[in-house]
Amino acid sequence: FFVSRPGVCLVVSGPGFLHALGGMANANLNCWPLLVIGGSSDRNQETMGAFQEFPQVEAARLYNKLTVRPSSLEVIPAVIEKAVRTSIYGRPGSCYIDIPGDFVNLQVDKSSVKYVECCLPPPLSMAEQSAVSEAVSVVAQSEQPLLIVGKGAAYSRAENNIRKLVDLCGLPFLPTPMGKGVVPDNHPSCVAAARSTALQHADVIILLGARLNWILHFGLPPRFRQDVKVIQIDICAEELGNNVRPVASLLGDINTVTKQLLEEFSKRQWKYPSSSPWWKKLREKIMSNEEKSKGLELQKSLPMNYYTVFRHIRDLIPRDCILVSEGANTMDIGRTALPNYQPRQRLDAGTFGTMGVGLGFAIAAAMVAKDRTPEKRVICVEGDSAFGFSGMELETICRYNLPILIIVVNNNGIYTGLDTDAWKEMLKFGDPATCAPPVSLLPNSHYEQIMSAFGGKGYFVTTPEELQDALKASMANRHTPALINVMIDPRSERKKQEFPWLTRSNM
Repeated sequence: FFVSRPGVCLVVSGPGFLHALGGMANANLNCWPLLVIGGSSDRNQETMGAFQEFPQVEAARLYNKLTVRPSSLEVIPAVIEKAVRTSIYGRPGSCYIDIPGDFVNLQVDKSSVKYVECCLPPPLSMAEQSAVSEAVSVVAQSEQPLLIVGKGAAYSRAENNIRKLVDLCGLPFLPTPMGKGVVPDNHPSCVAAARSTALQHADVIILLGARLNWILHFGLPPRFRQDVKVIQIDICAEELGNNVRPVASLLGDINTVTKQLLEEFSKRQWKYPSSSPWWKKLREKIMSNEEKSKGLELQKSLPMNYYTVFRHIRDLIPRDCILVSEGANTMDIGRTALPNYQPRQRLDAGTFGTMGVGLGFAIAAAMVAKDRTPEKRVICVEGDSAFGFSGMELETICRYNLPILIIVVNNNGIYTGLDTDAWKEMLKFGDPATCAPPVSLLPNSHYEQIMSAFGGKGYFVTTPEELQDALKASMANRHTPALINVMIDPRSERKKQEFPWLTRSNM
Protein backbone atom coordinates (compact mmCIF):
# COMPACT_ATOMS: atom_id res chain seq x y z
CA PHE A 1 0.00 0.00 0.00
CA PHE A 2 2.94 2.29 -0.58
CA VAL A 3 2.25 3.91 -3.95
CA SER A 4 4.11 6.19 -6.33
CA ARG A 5 1.42 8.87 -6.13
CA PRO A 6 0.32 10.75 -3.01
CA GLY A 7 -2.87 10.28 -1.07
CA VAL A 8 -5.07 13.38 -1.11
CA CYS A 9 -7.05 14.85 1.77
CA LEU A 10 -9.47 17.78 1.47
CA VAL A 11 -10.25 19.69 4.68
CA VAL A 12 -12.27 22.74 5.65
CA SER A 13 -10.74 25.82 7.23
CA GLY A 14 -9.88 26.49 10.86
CA PRO A 15 -10.75 23.49 13.05
CA GLY A 16 -10.84 21.15 10.06
CA PHE A 17 -7.34 22.21 9.12
CA LEU A 18 -6.15 21.86 12.73
CA HIS A 19 -7.47 18.31 12.94
CA ALA A 20 -5.46 17.48 9.83
CA LEU A 21 -2.17 18.78 11.23
CA GLY A 22 -1.62 15.55 13.16
CA GLY A 23 -2.09 13.56 9.97
CA MET A 24 0.35 15.80 8.09
CA ALA A 25 2.98 15.37 10.80
CA ASN A 26 2.38 11.61 10.90
CA ALA A 27 2.75 11.29 7.12
CA ASN A 28 5.83 13.50 7.01
CA LEU A 29 7.68 11.68 9.79
CA ASN A 30 6.72 8.29 8.33
CA CYS A 31 7.87 9.47 4.87
CA TRP A 32 4.50 8.88 3.22
CA PRO A 33 3.45 11.00 0.21
CA LEU A 34 0.38 13.07 1.07
CA LEU A 35 -1.32 16.11 -0.42
CA VAL A 36 -3.58 18.12 1.89
CA ILE A 37 -5.77 20.80 0.31
CA GLY A 38 -7.37 23.12 2.85
CA GLY A 39 -9.95 25.81 2.44
CA SER A 40 -9.30 29.07 4.26
CA SER A 41 -10.97 32.40 4.95
CA ASP A 42 -11.46 35.01 2.22
CA ARG A 43 -8.32 37.07 1.67
CA ASN A 44 -10.13 40.40 2.07
CA GLN A 45 -11.27 39.35 5.57
CA GLU A 46 -7.83 38.54 6.99
CA THR A 47 -7.24 39.94 10.52
CA MET A 48 -10.95 40.88 10.74
CA GLY A 49 -12.04 37.79 12.67
CA ALA A 50 -13.45 35.90 9.70
CA PHE A 51 -15.33 32.62 10.14
CA GLN A 52 -12.78 29.93 11.06
CA GLU A 53 -9.91 32.33 10.41
CA PHE A 54 -6.54 30.83 11.30
CA PRO A 55 -2.94 31.37 10.09
CA GLN A 56 -2.96 28.09 8.21
CA VAL A 57 -0.02 28.63 5.88
CA GLU A 58 2.27 29.59 8.76
CA ALA A 59 1.07 26.70 10.92
CA ALA A 60 1.47 24.12 8.15
CA ARG A 61 5.12 24.90 7.40
CA LEU A 62 6.37 22.94 10.40
CA TYR A 63 4.63 19.76 9.29
CA ASN A 64 5.16 19.60 5.53
CA LYS A 65 7.84 19.38 2.85
CA LEU A 66 6.04 22.13 0.95
CA THR A 67 3.43 24.68 2.06
CA VAL A 68 1.97 27.09 -0.48
CA ARG A 69 -1.02 29.34 -1.16
CA PRO A 70 -1.52 29.91 -4.91
CA SER A 71 -1.26 33.60 -5.79
CA SER A 72 -4.02 33.32 -8.41
CA LEU A 73 -6.35 30.83 -10.09
CA GLU A 74 -4.08 30.75 -13.12
CA VAL A 75 -1.19 29.13 -11.24
CA ILE A 76 -3.17 26.41 -9.43
CA PRO A 77 -2.26 23.62 -11.92
CA ALA A 78 1.45 24.42 -11.59
CA VAL A 79 1.19 24.53 -7.80
CA ILE A 80 -0.56 21.16 -7.71
CA GLU A 81 2.09 19.62 -9.97
CA LYS A 82 4.87 20.95 -7.74
CA ALA A 83 3.16 19.61 -4.63
CA VAL A 84 2.69 16.16 -6.14
CA ARG A 85 6.29 16.13 -7.33
CA THR A 86 7.62 17.30 -3.97
CA SER A 87 5.60 14.67 -2.10
CA ILE A 88 7.11 11.75 -4.06
CA TYR A 89 10.59 12.94 -5.06
CA GLY A 90 13.52 12.23 -2.74
CA ARG A 91 12.26 11.30 0.70
CA PRO A 92 8.46 11.21 0.39
CA GLY A 93 6.36 13.38 2.65
CA SER A 94 3.37 15.65 3.14
CA CYS A 95 2.55 18.86 1.24
CA TYR A 96 -0.10 21.47 2.00
CA ILE A 97 -1.96 23.75 -0.44
CA ASP A 98 -4.11 26.56 0.97
CA ILE A 99 -7.12 27.72 -1.08
CA PRO A 100 -8.76 31.00 0.08
CA GLY A 101 -12.55 31.02 0.18
CA ASP A 102 -12.87 33.86 -2.34
CA PHE A 103 -11.13 31.68 -4.97
CA VAL A 104 -14.24 29.49 -5.18
CA ASN A 105 -16.32 32.01 -7.11
CA LEU A 106 -13.54 33.77 -9.02
CA GLN A 107 -13.41 33.45 -12.79
CA VAL A 108 -10.48 33.79 -15.20
CA ASP A 109 -9.95 33.50 -18.91
CA LYS A 110 -9.21 29.85 -19.63
CA SER A 111 -6.36 30.81 -21.95
CA SER A 112 -4.48 32.41 -19.05
CA VAL A 113 -4.41 29.22 -16.95
CA LYS A 114 -0.90 27.73 -16.75
CA TYR A 115 -1.55 24.07 -17.45
CA VAL A 116 1.35 21.69 -16.86
CA GLU A 117 1.80 18.00 -17.51
CA CYS A 118 1.78 15.49 -14.69
CA CYS A 119 5.25 14.99 -13.24
CA LEU A 120 7.31 11.97 -14.20
CA PRO A 121 7.88 9.12 -11.71
CA PRO A 122 10.68 9.85 -9.21
CA PRO A 123 14.15 9.50 -10.74
CA LEU A 124 16.16 6.50 -9.54
CA SER A 125 19.56 7.52 -8.23
CA MET A 126 22.58 5.24 -7.80
CA ALA A 127 25.26 5.33 -5.12
CA GLU A 128 28.86 6.16 -5.97
CA GLN A 129 30.67 2.99 -7.01
CA SER A 130 33.54 3.74 -4.62
CA ALA A 131 31.09 3.81 -1.71
CA VAL A 132 29.56 0.51 -2.85
CA SER A 133 33.01 -1.11 -3.00
CA GLU A 134 33.92 0.25 0.43
CA ALA A 135 30.66 -1.06 1.92
CA VAL A 136 31.22 -4.56 0.51
CA SER A 137 34.83 -4.58 1.79
CA VAL A 138 33.69 -3.64 5.31
CA VAL A 139 31.01 -6.36 5.31
CA ALA A 140 33.45 -8.96 3.98
CA GLN A 141 35.83 -8.23 6.87
CA SER A 142 33.12 -8.30 9.54
CA GLU A 143 32.82 -10.99 12.16
CA GLN A 144 29.29 -10.22 13.36
CA PRO A 145 27.35 -8.48 10.56
CA LEU A 146 23.69 -7.49 10.67
CA LEU A 147 21.40 -6.20 7.92
CA ILE A 148 18.53 -3.94 9.06
CA VAL A 149 15.62 -3.61 6.61
CA GLY A 150 13.61 -0.41 7.02
CA LYS A 151 10.34 0.91 5.65
CA GLY A 152 12.34 2.75 2.97
CA ALA A 153 13.11 -0.66 1.46
CA ALA A 154 9.41 -1.49 1.41
CA TYR A 155 8.55 1.86 -0.20
CA SER A 156 11.25 1.34 -2.83
CA ARG A 157 9.78 -2.09 -3.66
CA ALA A 158 13.21 -3.58 -3.15
CA GLU A 159 11.99 -6.94 -1.84
CA ASN A 160 13.25 -9.09 -4.71
CA ASN A 161 16.78 -7.69 -4.66
CA ILE A 162 16.99 -7.66 -0.87
CA ARG A 163 15.93 -11.31 -0.69
CA LYS A 164 18.61 -12.14 -3.26
CA LEU A 165 21.16 -10.21 -1.20
CA VAL A 166 20.24 -12.06 2.01
CA ASP A 167 20.42 -15.43 0.28
CA LEU A 168 23.60 -14.67 -1.65
CA CYS A 169 25.53 -13.34 1.35
CA GLY A 170 24.00 -15.39 4.17
CA LEU A 171 23.55 -12.27 6.28
CA PRO A 172 21.35 -12.24 9.40
CA PHE A 173 18.70 -9.56 9.00
CA LEU A 174 16.37 -7.64 11.27
CA PRO A 175 13.26 -5.84 9.95
CA THR A 176 11.99 -2.62 11.44
CA PRO A 177 8.23 -2.65 12.18
CA MET A 178 7.08 -1.54 8.73
CA GLY A 179 10.04 -3.19 7.01
CA LYS A 180 8.52 -6.52 8.01
CA GLY A 181 7.74 -8.79 5.05
CA VAL A 182 10.31 -7.31 2.65
CA VAL A 183 12.03 -10.58 3.45
CA PRO A 184 9.45 -12.95 5.02
CA ASP A 185 9.58 -13.15 8.82
CA ASN A 186 9.91 -16.94 8.58
CA HIS A 187 13.09 -16.72 6.48
CA PRO A 188 15.90 -18.68 8.19
CA SER A 189 18.11 -15.56 8.25
CA CYS A 190 15.56 -13.47 10.18
CA VAL A 191 16.80 -12.72 13.70
CA ALA A 192 13.83 -10.69 14.95
CA ALA A 193 13.44 -13.12 17.86
CA ALA A 194 16.96 -12.18 19.00
CA ARG A 195 16.62 -8.45 18.32
CA SER A 196 18.38 -7.09 21.40
CA THR A 197 21.30 -9.51 21.06
CA ALA A 198 21.69 -8.78 17.35
CA LEU A 199 21.75 -5.02 17.87
CA GLN A 200 23.99 -5.07 20.91
CA HIS A 201 26.73 -7.31 19.53
CA ALA A 202 26.84 -6.64 15.76
CA ASP A 203 30.18 -5.20 14.68
CA VAL A 204 28.95 -4.10 11.23
CA ILE A 205 25.39 -2.93 10.53
CA ILE A 206 23.97 -2.28 7.06
CA LEU A 207 20.99 0.08 7.19
CA LEU A 208 18.71 -0.44 4.19
CA GLY A 209 16.27 2.45 4.31
CA ALA A 210 16.15 2.46 8.11
CA ARG A 211 16.87 5.47 10.33
CA LEU A 212 18.88 5.49 13.55
CA ASN A 213 16.07 7.15 15.47
CA TRP A 214 14.29 6.04 18.65
CA ILE A 215 13.04 2.84 17.02
CA LEU A 216 16.68 1.72 16.65
CA HIS A 217 17.83 3.40 19.90
CA PHE A 218 19.76 6.04 17.90
CA GLY A 219 22.52 3.52 17.13
CA LEU A 220 24.15 4.33 20.48
CA PRO A 221 25.39 2.33 23.50
CA PRO A 222 24.24 0.43 25.51
CA ARG A 223 21.96 -0.95 22.79
CA PHE A 224 24.84 -0.95 20.27
CA ARG A 225 28.56 -1.55 20.48
CA GLN A 226 30.67 1.53 20.99
CA ASP A 227 32.80 0.56 17.98
CA VAL A 228 30.02 -0.59 15.67
CA LYS A 229 30.59 0.20 11.99
CA VAL A 230 27.50 1.49 10.22
CA ILE A 231 26.90 1.32 6.47
CA GLN A 232 24.05 3.66 5.67
CA ILE A 233 21.90 3.39 2.55
CA ASP A 234 19.27 6.10 2.23
CA ILE A 235 17.54 8.24 -0.38
CA CYS A 236 17.88 11.35 1.80
CA ALA A 237 21.34 12.93 1.94
CA GLU A 238 20.53 14.80 5.16
CA GLU A 239 19.87 11.49 6.93
CA LEU A 240 23.38 10.19 6.31
CA GLY A 241 25.46 10.51 9.49
CA ASN A 242 22.57 11.18 11.87
CA ASN A 243 23.60 10.10 15.41
CA VAL A 244 26.40 7.78 14.21
CA ARG A 245 29.10 8.54 11.66
CA PRO A 246 28.90 5.84 8.96
CA VAL A 247 31.97 4.09 7.56
CA ALA A 248 30.25 4.11 4.17
CA SER A 249 27.39 6.32 2.95
CA LEU A 250 25.41 5.09 -0.04
CA LEU A 251 23.04 7.80 -1.26
CA GLY A 252 20.35 6.54 -3.62
CA ASP A 253 17.19 4.59 -4.23
CA ILE A 254 17.18 1.49 -2.00
CA ASN A 255 16.24 -0.94 -4.77
CA THR A 256 18.84 0.48 -7.17
CA VAL A 257 21.62 0.52 -4.57
CA THR A 258 20.78 -3.01 -3.45
CA LYS A 259 21.22 -4.09 -7.06
CA GLN A 260 24.65 -2.44 -7.04
CA LEU A 261 25.56 -4.32 -3.85
CA LEU A 262 24.41 -7.59 -5.40
CA GLU A 263 26.66 -7.06 -8.39
CA GLU A 264 29.66 -6.26 -6.20
CA PHE A 265 29.12 -9.23 -3.87
CA SER A 266 28.66 -11.50 -6.88
CA LYS A 267 32.07 -10.44 -8.22
CA ARG A 268 33.75 -11.26 -4.92
CA GLN A 269 31.80 -14.50 -4.41
CA TRP A 270 31.69 -13.83 -0.66
CA LYS A 271 29.24 -15.49 1.70
CA TYR A 272 29.06 -15.19 5.45
CA PRO A 273 29.54 -18.68 6.95
CA SER A 274 26.42 -20.14 8.56
CA SER A 275 28.65 -22.05 10.98
CA SER A 276 30.19 -18.89 12.48
CA PRO A 277 30.14 -18.27 16.25
CA TRP A 278 27.93 -15.22 15.56
CA TRP A 279 25.26 -17.32 13.89
CA LYS A 280 25.51 -19.87 16.70
CA LYS A 281 24.97 -17.13 19.30
CA LEU A 282 22.00 -15.69 17.42
CA ARG A 283 20.35 -19.08 16.94
CA GLU A 284 20.75 -19.94 20.61
CA LYS A 285 19.12 -16.64 21.60
CA ILE A 286 16.31 -17.15 19.07
CA MET A 287 15.59 -20.61 20.49
CA SER A 288 15.71 -19.32 24.07
CA ASN A 289 13.32 -16.44 23.38
CA GLU A 290 10.96 -18.59 21.32
CA GLU A 291 10.82 -21.13 24.15
CA LYS A 292 9.88 -18.38 26.61
CA SER A 293 7.19 -17.09 24.27
CA LYS A 294 5.91 -20.60 23.61
CA GLY A 295 5.62 -21.21 27.33
CA LEU A 296 3.47 -18.10 27.66
CA GLU A 297 1.41 -19.06 24.59
CA LEU A 298 0.53 -22.48 26.04
CA GLN A 299 -0.60 -21.24 29.44
CA LYS A 300 -4.08 -22.54 30.26
CA SER A 301 -4.94 -20.10 33.05
CA LEU A 302 -7.78 -17.59 32.71
CA PRO A 303 -7.98 -14.73 31.98
CA MET A 304 -5.73 -15.24 28.96
CA ASN A 305 -2.41 -13.47 28.45
CA TYR A 306 -1.23 -11.61 25.34
CA TYR A 307 0.80 -14.50 23.99
CA THR A 308 -2.05 -17.00 24.17
CA VAL A 309 -4.31 -14.58 22.29
CA PHE A 310 -1.71 -13.89 19.61
CA ARG A 311 -1.05 -17.61 19.10
CA HIS A 312 -4.68 -18.22 18.14
CA ILE A 313 -4.81 -15.10 15.97
CA ARG A 314 -1.63 -16.14 14.18
CA ASP A 315 -2.92 -19.67 13.57
CA LEU A 316 -6.29 -18.63 12.15
CA ILE A 317 -5.78 -15.45 10.09
CA PRO A 318 -4.61 -15.61 6.44
CA ARG A 319 -0.87 -15.31 5.88
CA ASP A 320 -1.43 -12.69 3.17
CA CYS A 321 -3.77 -10.46 5.18
CA ILE A 322 -3.11 -6.76 5.69
CA LEU A 323 -2.26 -6.25 9.36
CA VAL A 324 -3.00 -2.99 11.13
CA SER A 325 -1.84 -2.74 14.72
CA GLU A 326 -1.66 -0.15 17.44
CA GLY A 327 -1.59 0.05 21.19
CA ALA A 328 0.96 -0.32 23.95
CA ASN A 329 1.77 -3.96 24.75
CA THR A 330 -0.65 -5.08 22.03
CA MET A 331 1.44 -3.47 19.30
CA ASP A 332 4.82 -4.20 20.87
CA ILE A 333 4.16 -7.92 21.35
CA GLY A 334 2.27 -8.17 18.07
CA ARG A 335 5.34 -7.05 16.12
CA THR A 336 7.02 -10.36 16.89
CA ALA A 337 4.00 -12.57 17.60
CA LEU A 338 2.18 -11.75 14.32
CA PRO A 339 4.57 -12.38 11.40
CA ASN A 340 4.49 -10.79 7.97
CA TYR A 341 5.28 -12.75 4.84
CA GLN A 342 4.80 -10.04 2.22
CA PRO A 343 6.00 -6.43 2.02
CA ARG A 344 3.77 -3.40 2.55
CA GLN A 345 1.19 -5.44 4.43
CA ARG A 346 1.65 -3.93 7.90
CA LEU A 347 0.66 -0.54 9.28
CA ASP A 348 1.14 0.56 12.86
CA ALA A 349 1.93 3.61 14.98
CA GLY A 350 5.18 4.02 13.05
CA THR A 351 7.93 6.59 13.52
CA PHE A 352 5.68 9.16 15.18
CA GLY A 353 4.20 6.59 17.59
CA THR A 354 0.70 7.91 16.88
CA MET A 355 -2.19 6.28 18.73
CA GLY A 356 -5.71 6.37 17.30
CA VAL A 357 -4.67 5.71 13.69
CA GLY A 358 -5.60 2.02 13.56
CA LEU A 359 -9.19 2.18 12.32
CA GLY A 360 -8.40 4.97 9.84
CA PHE A 361 -5.52 2.92 8.45
CA ALA A 362 -7.77 -0.15 8.26
CA ILE A 363 -10.47 1.77 6.37
CA ALA A 364 -7.93 3.13 3.87
CA ALA A 365 -6.39 -0.32 3.38
CA ALA A 366 -9.80 -1.92 2.90
CA MET A 367 -10.84 0.69 0.31
CA VAL A 368 -7.67 0.06 -1.70
CA ALA A 369 -7.99 -3.72 -1.33
CA LYS A 370 -11.62 -3.57 -2.44
CA ASP A 371 -10.54 -2.30 -5.87
CA ARG A 372 -7.15 -3.99 -6.30
CA THR A 373 -7.05 -7.20 -4.25
CA PRO A 374 -10.59 -7.97 -3.08
CA GLU A 375 -9.52 -11.39 -1.81
CA LYS A 376 -7.27 -9.83 0.87
CA ARG A 377 -8.61 -9.44 4.39
CA VAL A 378 -7.81 -6.42 6.53
CA ILE A 379 -7.29 -7.29 10.19
CA CYS A 380 -6.85 -4.59 12.81
CA VAL A 381 -5.40 -5.71 16.15
CA GLU A 382 -5.34 -3.04 18.82
CA GLY A 383 -5.47 -2.42 22.52
CA ASP A 384 -8.57 -1.14 24.26
CA SER A 385 -7.06 2.30 24.84
CA ALA A 386 -6.01 2.60 21.18
CA PHE A 387 -9.50 1.56 20.09
CA GLY A 388 -10.99 4.28 22.26
CA PHE A 389 -9.28 7.06 20.31
CA SER A 390 -11.29 6.40 17.14
CA GLY A 391 -13.85 3.73 18.01
CA MET A 392 -16.73 5.54 16.30
CA GLU A 393 -15.07 4.84 12.96
CA LEU A 394 -16.97 1.55 13.25
CA GLU A 395 -19.88 3.49 11.78
CA THR A 396 -17.75 4.36 8.74
CA ILE A 397 -16.72 0.72 8.38
CA CYS A 398 -20.32 -0.46 8.51
CA ARG A 399 -21.60 2.38 6.32
CA TYR A 400 -19.31 1.29 3.51
CA ASN A 401 -19.72 -2.40 4.39
CA LEU A 402 -15.97 -2.99 4.63
CA PRO A 403 -15.26 -6.56 5.79
CA ILE A 404 -12.62 -5.51 8.31
CA LEU A 405 -11.98 -7.69 11.34
CA ILE A 406 -11.09 -5.67 14.44
CA ILE A 407 -9.62 -7.52 17.40
CA VAL A 408 -9.52 -5.51 20.62
CA VAL A 409 -7.10 -7.02 23.12
CA ASN A 410 -8.75 -5.70 26.27
CA ASN A 411 -6.78 -5.50 29.52
CA ASN A 412 -8.91 -2.72 31.02
CA GLY A 413 -6.18 -0.15 30.69
CA ILE A 414 -2.94 1.15 29.19
CA TYR A 415 -0.16 -1.41 29.86
CA THR A 416 -2.07 -2.63 32.94
CA GLY A 417 -5.59 -2.17 34.27
CA LEU A 418 -7.82 -3.33 37.11
CA ASP A 419 -10.17 -6.31 37.13
CA THR A 420 -13.77 -5.92 38.26
CA ASP A 421 -13.10 -6.86 41.88
CA ALA A 422 -10.14 -4.49 42.18
CA TRP A 423 -12.20 -1.70 40.58
CA LYS A 424 -15.01 -2.19 43.11
CA GLU A 425 -12.52 -2.16 45.99
CA MET A 426 -10.99 1.04 44.68
CA LEU A 427 -14.39 2.75 44.57
CA LYS A 428 -14.68 2.27 48.34
CA PHE A 429 -11.96 4.86 48.77
CA GLY A 430 -13.87 7.62 47.01
CA ASP A 431 -14.64 9.25 43.68
CA PRO A 432 -12.97 7.42 40.73
CA ALA A 433 -11.98 10.86 39.38
CA THR A 434 -9.46 11.07 42.24
CA CYS A 435 -8.89 7.39 43.06
CA ALA A 436 -8.67 5.61 39.70
CA PRO A 437 -5.15 5.24 38.24
CA PRO A 438 -4.89 7.36 35.08
CA VAL A 439 -3.86 4.30 33.02
CA SER A 440 -6.95 2.28 34.05
CA LEU A 441 -10.10 2.02 31.96
CA LEU A 442 -13.57 0.79 32.92
CA PRO A 443 -13.33 -3.01 33.40
CA ASN A 444 -15.08 -5.36 30.98
CA SER A 445 -16.23 -2.65 28.58
CA HIS A 446 -18.33 -4.23 25.83
CA TYR A 447 -16.79 -2.60 22.77
CA GLU A 448 -18.28 -5.32 20.57
CA GLN A 449 -21.74 -3.86 21.22
CA ILE A 450 -20.74 -0.69 19.36
CA MET A 451 -20.10 -2.84 16.27
CA SER A 452 -23.45 -4.60 16.73
CA ALA A 453 -25.20 -1.25 17.02
CA PHE A 454 -24.13 -0.35 13.47
CA GLY A 455 -25.05 -3.71 11.94
CA GLY A 456 -21.70 -5.48 12.17
CA LYS A 457 -20.99 -8.65 14.12
CA GLY A 458 -19.66 -8.38 17.67
CA TYR A 459 -18.10 -11.06 19.87
CA PHE A 460 -17.28 -10.93 23.58
CA VAL A 461 -14.52 -13.45 24.24
CA THR A 462 -13.05 -14.70 27.53
CA THR A 463 -11.64 -18.17 26.69
CA PRO A 464 -9.40 -19.65 23.96
CA GLU A 465 -12.33 -21.71 22.67
CA GLU A 466 -14.53 -18.63 22.30
CA LEU A 467 -11.67 -16.80 20.58
CA GLN A 468 -11.18 -19.64 18.09
CA ASP A 469 -14.91 -19.79 17.32
CA ALA A 470 -15.12 -16.01 16.82
CA LEU A 471 -12.05 -15.96 14.57
CA LYS A 472 -13.34 -18.82 12.43
CA ALA A 473 -16.78 -17.23 12.08
CA SER A 474 -15.29 -13.86 11.18
CA MET A 475 -12.94 -15.37 8.61
CA ALA A 476 -15.79 -17.33 7.02
CA ASN A 477 -17.99 -14.23 6.65
CA ARG A 478 -16.32 -12.09 3.99
CA HIS A 479 -19.16 -9.58 3.74
CA THR A 480 -19.76 -8.32 7.28
CA PRO A 481 -17.48 -6.20 9.49
CA ALA A 482 -16.71 -7.83 12.82
CA LEU A 483 -15.21 -6.91 16.17
CA ILE A 484 -13.86 -9.45 18.64
CA ASN A 485 -13.49 -8.02 22.15
CA VAL A 486 -10.93 -10.31 23.82
CA MET A 487 -10.69 -10.02 27.59
CA ILE A 488 -7.21 -10.75 28.97
CA ASP A 489 -5.56 -10.62 32.38
CA PRO A 490 -5.15 -6.93 33.30
CA ARG A 491 -1.74 -7.82 34.76
CA SER A 492 -0.52 -9.56 31.61
CA GLU A 493 2.68 -8.01 30.30
CA ARG A 494 5.53 -8.66 27.89
CA LYS A 495 8.07 -11.31 28.66
CA LYS A 496 11.03 -9.93 30.60
CA GLN A 497 13.21 -7.61 28.51
CA GLU A 498 17.00 -7.34 28.60
CA PHE A 499 16.71 -3.54 28.88
CA PRO A 500 13.60 -3.01 31.05
CA TRP A 501 14.32 0.72 31.50
CA LEU A 502 13.85 1.19 27.73
CA THR A 503 10.57 -0.67 27.28
CA ARG A 504 8.89 1.82 24.94
CA SER A 505 12.10 2.14 22.92
CA ASN A 506 12.04 -1.59 22.28
CA MET A 507 9.78 -1.04 19.30
